[in-house]
Amino acid sequence: MPEVAPAPGETAGPPAHLIAKPGVALGVIVAIASVAQFMAVLDTSIVNIALPAMRHSLGLSANTQQWVVDGYLVAFGGFLLLAARASDLFGRTRVFQAGLVLFTLASLVGGLATDGTMLLIARAVQGLGAAALAPVSLSLITASHAHATPSQRTRALAIWAAAGSSAGAVGMILGGALTAELSWRWVFFVNVPLGVAVLAATVAWLLPASGNGGQRKRLDLPDALTITLGTGLLVYGVSAATEYGWGSAAVIAALAGSAVLLAGFILIERKSGHPLVRLSIFRNRGLSVAGVVMLCAGVLMTATIFFLSLYFQQVLGYSALRAGLAMVPMTLLMVVGSFVCRALVPVLGVRKLTLAGALPTAAGLAWLTAIPAQSPTYLVHVLGPTLLIGAGLGLIILPATISATAGLAPHEAGLASGVINVARQIGGAVGLAALVTAASTAAGRAPGPDAIVHGYHVALAADAGVAVLAAVAALFLPAVGKSATPPATSSAPAASAVRQGAAASSGSPAGDPH
Repeated sequence: MPEVAPAPGETAGPPAHLIAKPGVALGVIVAIASVAQFMAVLDTSIVNIALPAMRHSLGLSANTQQWVVDGYLVAFGGFLLLAARASDLFGRTRVFQAGLVLFTLASLVGGLATDGTMLLIARAVQGLGAAALAPVSLSLITASHAHATPSQRTRALAIWAAAGSSAGAVGMILGGALTAELSWRWVFFVNVPLGVAVLAATVAWLLPASGNGGQRKRLDLPDALTITLGTGLLVYGVSAATEYGWGSAAVIAALAGSAVLLAGFILIERKSGHPLVRLSIFRNRGLSVAGVVMLCAGVLMTATIFFLSLYFQQVLGYSALRAGLAMVPMTLLMVVGSFVCRALVPVLGVRKLTLAGALPTAAGLAWLTAIPAQSPTYLVHVLGPTLLIGAGLGLIILPATISATAGLAPHEAGLASGVINVARQIGGAVGLAALVTAASTAAGRAPGPDAIVHGYHVALAADAGVAVLAAVAALFLPAVGKSATPPATSSAPAASAVRQGAAASSGSPAGDPH
């Protein structure tokens, strides 16, 4: 993340590359940043397997169960850019440590939760902590390796990206094992020793401050609060429609409040001298279309895993551990696809590659709408479509990120990466709320197994529609990435975009949001 130039009257802080205390090896910084990234991404998947156990233990409703996932995603996505800005103003180490403290304490409270309200508050605070960990963990690597060799930087970024990519698969297995052998509470408690260890490492090995130490410090909090609260009300309004009806006062008030807040966010950004998101950047077609693709990707990843975890445990009767293992083939293909994607971008370009990911995903989800309620078999009814979905999803994220950052000035690449990753988190939250509402409405008030599975069919069919929307959007992506396509004058921005995309494909913004 590049340094912010000090305004008149400010005193510049230490150079960006001065992250660690004297004598600390670069490998230590990579380890700290990678573990933090692993923790942030892990908690987007580890709780899914434990949801049925949480619901039984705390008496959660279907909508509250959904908010265990959405509360994290809304806070995570809503505060990502603010956290990146805060790291420039107050120092990377301070913001990183604050994120660790919030994330670790919230994990402890979540594990100790005695009711749904306590659990949801803990999840929201966890998301706020993750919003600080994800972007700053990347900036710790880029800043500390400013004077390293290209091979050292590449290796460090590869380790960091692998930590984020592997967290999804590990979360499925670990969540199932902890829930089955100990308790659902341990999907939260597992973060506590990790958080304490990383926090101790930062105190021992990182400098107390590593950002702009100037006197004038503007955090732009209204921007983040309006988009986070606006998105939260939107998710609540959509999810509450199942219980109260679309015409109820609660739903109408929530949706109207969301519209006002989101419009207020746009107004604030237009008038602010220090906006979190410069709205003019959306004139770039690559970014705007990639944002739509990433919104769809957020829905596809979040909702598919959510419904599969419920189907495995509530219909197939799997234990939490077996349900986690059942999703490993899909998540592993997603990880493999993200690595294969890097080699395919120069061959196919982002447009064809996104289509190659979205269409199989749509086909796999459509196939899943045939899963039976009676006598289902994993190998016959589930494995095939989930392999298609995993292979497809693994090909979507990187092309969208490359398209969003291609052709932009270097100081805008970070903002573009941040915007599309916010789109991914918010898309997951809003999309999950909508699909849970669709499934609950289709299942009816007192559903039996057949009705529950019918609800899943409706939700998965809508999910397939989202994949088709991603495929349609892909047709409008600019021709970027394919070696023969960009002219010679644009090769440098394209190469920069590939590097930005490779870093951001694990789910975090790369670079300065300003």
